[in-house]
Amino acid sequence: MDLNKLKGQLQTEVDTAFLYNSIAAIQSDENLSRVLQSLAEIEKGHAKHMLEKVLTFEANYPMPSPSSRAKFQLKLGKIFGYSSIISSLSNIEKQFAVNTIKNKIEQGEKLTGFEHNHLNIIEAVNNNAALNVSGGLLSKFESRHKSVGGNALRAAVLGSNDGLVSNMSLVMGVAGAAVSNDTILLTGIAGLLAGAISMALGEWLSVQSSRELNQRQIDLETEELEASPEEEKKELVLLYQAKGMNAFEAQKLADKAFENPETAIDAIITEELGIDKEELGGSAWEAAIASFVLFAIGAIIPLYPFMLLDGQNAILLSVGSSIVGLFGIGAAITLLTGKSILFSGFRQVGFGLAAAAITYGIGSLIGVSLAG
Repeated sequence: MDLNKLKGQLQTEVDTAFLYNSIAAIQSDENLSRVLQSLAEIEKGHAKHMLEKVLTFEANYPMPSPSSRAKFQLKLGKIFGYSSIISSLSNIEKQFAVNTIKNKIEQGEKLTGFEHNHLNIIEAVNNNAALNVSGGLLSKFESRHKSVGGNALRAAVLGSNDGLVSNMSLVMGVAGAAVSNDTILLTGIAGLLAGAISMALGEWLSVQSSRELNQRQIDLETEELEASPEEEKKELVLLYQAKGMNAFEAQKLADKAFENPETAIDAIITEELGIDKEELGGSAWEAAIASFVLFAIGAIIPLYPFMLLDGQNAILLSVGSSIVGLFGIGAAITLLTGKSILFSGFRQVGFGLAAAAITYGIGSLIGVSLAG
């Protein structure tokens, strides 16, 4: 196997163990903390095994420390919510499982059925189904729960990307028509406001509609529980069995949940509806304001050079600033996907520049046509 690939896998194992340990350390739920700590210890074992392979190629190679990327990811988790990290770890475990199965098949080894164990565990954590842990994962992290949920980082990245790409394309299209600087500025500001308001209204409607729909489903389940509690308990038992529990364990867990009405409805909401009650407290207005601000931040990047410069200098600075912004957004996306920072960054730059080039070309053609 390629040495650089081995080193990359070693670094991934070290980073994964670091993130598991770091998240476990701030857990208030002991069960969930133990699960994450156990996964961290297993990943440390994998790292030691991977280091042994690296040492066969390069003697005295040290065990690496957690990368700056992993540390930065943890800092972002404190701001946007830790479920984005759990999702990233889930992707890593999925890739590990695929590679393990592929290697065993290539070497003619028999599959044991345990290759997906880590993936199943971390996905169970993410889906609030591990070791009788109830409630949303984010709500377990003391005061760090964010009402916008675990998709906050994703929303931040995509919101700013939408603003940057759309306004860069708009500004370049108008600039290509060789209009005055004031016209470019006016068009860019109008595009910023129109896009940000549209995003904010769309986010408000999405969050509010989702909350109302979820609350309606909860109300219906509450009515059904009051009318026929035994039938609801039977449904809950079947749901637990469908997740892999045997009949005895499923019945025992359902009986425990139905000891009082509050835990009963919580179990039904979580298992049957897949709704996290903690997320119902999120404010649609907060989500709308966040969308407005994030879109505006992205949209101002290609626009501000025209506030400072004129002509080609402004266009060049706008393109340069947009390239930096697009690369940063692409790099941020890797926190969700686990892909290479360079690959994701340059891919984002490529797509953004392609959009800007097309609109600039169209703007130039329209400008020539009007001038003629």
